[in-house]
Amino acid sequence: MLLLADEQENMIDKYLERGDMFILIDNGVKAECVVTNEGDGVYELKNIATILEFQGKGYAKTLIKHILNHYTDCQTMYVGTGDSPLTISFYEKCGFKESHRIKNFFIDNYNHPIFEDGKQLTDMVYLKWSRKSINI
Repeated sequence: MLLLADEQENMIDKYLERGDMFILIDNGVKAECVVTNEGDGVYELKNIATILEFQGKGYAKTLIKHILNHYTDCQTMYVGTGDSPLTISFYEKCGFKESHRIKNFFIDNYNHPIFEDGKQLTDMVYLKWSRKSINI
């Protein structure tokens, strides 16, 4: 299921061993995510995916709410994603705001072009949630 959100296995391998995996079960597995502790109250949502037939039903948002409540020491949560309006608007609805970008991330780190909603992804867009300013 991790490959739904990050389609290159060696990229998943870079964070999987040091992350915590959460699985949302509602009459079977519906969604999953991996979160890493970056230190000093900073965490990063590295991977989140919902099984295709259950997308758009609120499972990913529920999982995000859970992890933000789970990590009581979390002051800042980052998530990196492609420059896709649907994905970015999803995270914004969850309380994240754009923080910064890494130019050519998908070109430099993946062995094939990555497309989302018919658009080739190039830059990694980082969004940030802060406990001090936003609660979901």
